[in-house]
Amino acid sequence: MAKITEDTLIVDCLQLNPNAVEILQGAGMHCFGCAMAHGETIAEAVAVHGEDLEELLKKLNEGLE
Repeated sequence: MAKITEDTLIVDCLQLNPNAVEILQGAGMHCFGCAMAHGETIAEAVAVHGEDLEELLKKLNEGLE
């Protein structure tokens, strides 16, 4: 299965991990409803919201392997 990385687009992340909405909301990110989700990467969203990139990636990838 594909791995979510810092370069993964938010819209692709939502397709790869069915729990991504809950994980992103838990981090204070509501990117899934944003028009930017189609062109914004995980790293770009983290930069805007000030979250820990490695921790968020770990949560987004849990259960995908």
